[in-house]
Amino acid sequence: MRQIEFIRSNTFLWAAAVAAAMALFVAALFAFIYWKIDDYLIMRSDRMIATQLNFLAELPPGRLNDAISDHLKQDSRGVQYAGLFDRTGTRLAGNIARLPPHLDLGGPVQNVRLARIAPQAAHDAVVKAAGRRLGDGHILVMGRNVDETREISIVVGQALLLGLLPAFCLCLLAGAWLSIRAQRRVEQVNRHVQRIVAGDLRERLPQTNTDDPFARLAGIVNGMLDEMETTINALAGVGNDIAHDLRTPLTRVRLALERGRTHAATLENLQDVVDKAIAGIDQALAIITALLRLAEIESSSRTAGFGDVALDEILRQVCDVYEPIAEDKDVELRVAIDRKAEVRGDPDLLFEAIANLVDNAVKFTPCGGRVTLALVSDDKAARVVVSDSGPGIGAGEREAVLRRFYRSDKMRNTPGVGLGLSLVAAIVKLHGFRLTIYPAPGGRVEIFAPAEETSREAAASDPARARHASLAPM
Repeated sequence: MRQIEFIRSNTFLWAAAVAAAMALFVAALFAFIYWKIDDYLIMRSDRMIATQLNFLAELPPGRLNDAISDHLKQDSRGVQYAGLFDRTGTRLAGNIARLPPHLDLGGPVQNVRLARIAPQAAHDAVVKAAGRRLGDGHILVMGRNVDETREISIVVGQALLLGLLPAFCLCLLAGAWLSIRAQRRVEQVNRHVQRIVAGDLRERLPQTNTDDPFARLAGIVNGMLDEMETTINALAGVGNDIAHDLRTPLTRVRLALERGRTHAATLENLQDVVDKAIAGIDQALAIITALLRLAEIESSSRTAGFGDVALDEILRQVCDVYEPIAEDKDVELRVAIDRKAEVRGDPDLLFEAIANLVDNAVKFTPCGGRVTLALVSDDKAARVVVSDSGPGIGAGEREAVLRRFYRSDKMRNTPGVGLGLSLVAAIVKLHGFRLTIYPAPGGRVEIFAPAEETSREAAASDPARARHASLAPM
């Protein structure tokens, strides 16, 4: 069964196809070489016959017989033909038994059948020959056997077999090796995937340092598994976090209503009880609304509404909204914009992200403090920096504050549900930007947004890398 799978594997079939194509190409190349050599040898024989014929025809009649005899004696291979005949066709000299009847005297070299005077000549051979009538009426015939081209074809065929067969076998062996190697890697990946399917989310595909398709695919899949493990682990605790955070306002609502039913004696007391119950219900609804908002953003369903967004205008709008709130708390809110900057994104989501950062900065900055909202940009990137003179975020909490419902002990008494920075992180991640949280003292959070062209190219070329680089606490 494994042999059948090995033979049917795409790698082996492709290797066999390449080997067959190479064999056909080499065979065609050898055939072309043979055709060119054969054509060259025939042309060379024709020129040699014409030259010899012209040379012997110019000799005096008394020397012609001796010249023909000397010419044939020098033919060690037995391929030369020469004959001298009188007017009636009687042989006078040479090794040609009789004058060929269809020879065109005075014409070009042609294929004729000549009878050779030799013991080994069992039959007439077809050779290249030419004839000429001399001045005294005699007929001179010169020829050459070109069967040596057959010898060349045999040599070419042997070279083809000796060179092509090993190369073809080598290609098949290479295909077999690649097929076995690919099957082993696939089986190895299957084993790891089966462990992942069985529930071991910490399992990862084997990844080497070589730059091959398997290694790149393993890197992408491992990145996806990292993201899935993070998401699943986060979801595993979301239920408990939601139950914990909703239980507190709902418990307060129940206690307020129970006390109101028992102790409310006047309409004013009953109204106070109802107000407290409404406040608790509003807090529970705020948690649910924030969770739904977070789920909507993380589902990437808002990317269809992306367009060119002027960050400087968004910063001014956020400042206009939070400036009265900062004044009521005696906190100075400043905006510093060095130049205009445009990015590609959703203006409402970007406004919400920056507003959450400013809201946190104003909320945790003590009275008399300062909050600065700055935009620093150039041709390559834009940076939105929200800094304040508050306590800031400790080094051990820079990653924890991005989790849902996380609230440090020193912030338990401040209003909120612990989802603000989670929303900011989700929005930044959706846009392919980078969120950086700097350590205390003092709070400083930065959103790094690459230029519009750079952002588009990065998202199109490597979306997985953009996902993993979107959150970078420093």
